[in-house]
Amino acid sequence: MLRISNLIDSVLNDKKSRNLDGSIVIWNFTNRCNLACRHCYSYADANSKDALSTEFILDAIDDLKKANVKFVIFSGGEPLIRKDIFDIADTMRDRGIITYLSTNGLYVNEKNVDKIIEKFNYIGISIDGIGEVHDAFRGLKGAFEKSIEAIKLIQKHGGNAGIRFTMTAETQDSFYDIFKLAEDIGVDKLYLSHLVYSGRGLDNLKMDLTKEKRLEFVNYIIDKALEYQKIGKKIDIVTGNMEMDAILLVEKFSKIYPDKKDEMLKRVRAWGGNSAGVRLGNIDWEGRVKPDPFFPFFIGDMKENSFDKIWLDKDSEILEKLREKPRQLGGKCKDCGVLDICNGGSRSRAYAVSDGDLWAEDPSCYLRDEQREGI
Repeated sequence: MLRISNLIDSVLNDKKSRNLDGSIVIWNFTNRCNLACRHCYSYADANSKDALSTEFILDAIDDLKKANVKFVIFSGGEPLIRKDIFDIADTMRDRGIITYLSTNGLYVNEKNVDKIIEKFNYIGISIDGIGEVHDAFRGLKGAFEKSIEAIKLIQKHGGNAGIRFTMTAETQDSFYDIFKLAEDIGVDKLYLSHLVYSGRGLDNLKMDLTKEKRLEFVNYIIDKALEYQKIGKKIDIVTGNMEMDAILLVEKFSKIYPDKKDEMLKRVRAWGGNSAGVRLGNIDWEGRVKPDPFFPFFIGDMKENSFDKIWLDKDSEILEKLREKPRQLGGKCKDCGVLDICNGGSRSRAYAVSDGDLWAEDPSCYLRDEQREGI
């Protein structure tokens, strides 16, 4: 993910940037869900049964520590469906792992809101459009209002809540209104995710934005982050799954603050672009490990090997190639002058569109030829 607001603020105010000395794991604790979202990568199903016991999960936490995991994002399905989710979060926090919650918000209520705030440093609630757009995308009438109520309830009780919005052809008409919503209700963070072709996202490949629309939206996102910085509005703007956004950030930032261009370049290069298999990993609801939630291959199974042995395996060809700097990629990425910034983007999108070539160019890259020459 690209922390646009943090990068702008840290460069302009000579602050230390937020670089993670360790890894983030997105753990899909359950495949059960009360919604049927159009873009879901895990084929979540209300009738699924949890595959991993509480004991198995708790025992695996020390293995995450051995692999230098610093953050775990609780995901699903809908993670709040699991009755043991607070015990799991509590144990992770005791082990020094920071916990985030990714939820649709429908299970947040007066009875559990304080516990949610206590156990999770941040709560991201998915809002994929305004009103009926969200409801249609999420597969439940009334879901939008319930999710907004959840955000307001968390805020009322002093918690950190943010909006997660996925940019697709089906949600694009709500794109600009999402910013107004974020401003009106005063969320802490607005996370804007580009679509990755995986799970239901792969089934609905045609629901992606055009490159022209994507460029329009990314320009607006960066402009809003710069505006918020200028007027002191505390909404943290983050984009996900499109590391090329960093090149556009450098370009737009440098036009306003030319004397700060070198420092911004230094920081985005240190950030390193796509981090699948590098600083980002995924554990699915059955305990299988992937470099990211969308990745087409598993690199191990925690029922057969501990997480640290899987993640630190020096004989894993996939991990070795993902961790090369720069990655050895084909197509437009091969001789790209900004590969050291974006790191080639999504391997999952490349695989999906290139007939199974994991190391092809990311088909969603919107950069012009002159931008790929370097900045």
